[in-house]
Amino acid sequence: MKDLLKKIDWEKMNNLVPVIIQDFKTSQVLMQAYVNQEALKLTVESGNCHYFSRSKNRIWMKGETSGHIQKVKEIYVDCDGDCLLFKVDQIGVACHTGNKSCFFEKIYGA
Repeated sequence: MKDLLKKIDWEKMNNLVPVIIQDFKTSQVLMQAYVNQEALKLTVESGNCHYFSRSKNRIWMKGETSGHIQKVKEIYVDCDGDCLLFKVDQIGVACHTGNKSCFFEKIYGA
């Protein structure tokens, strides 16, 4: 776990790192969230995705109230060490609106 944490630049964004969450089977982008070191550790240790809520100022497990959990399959770090990609098995929907993905509203393009 220490080697994993060393690959991430925690200082750039006040100990928070953005995470893109992608469906493991379809590659559909499901959502974007943030993790701190504790949330990342909980994710790796439990196999369930945990994030840091900036509005609630606390760690939360995806699906803790809805039951729409995310089982982490793979974790990638980008070349600068300041963004993560979680590939997950999504149980239920990812978006609080009831949509499969949070990215359902097109604002540009054909």
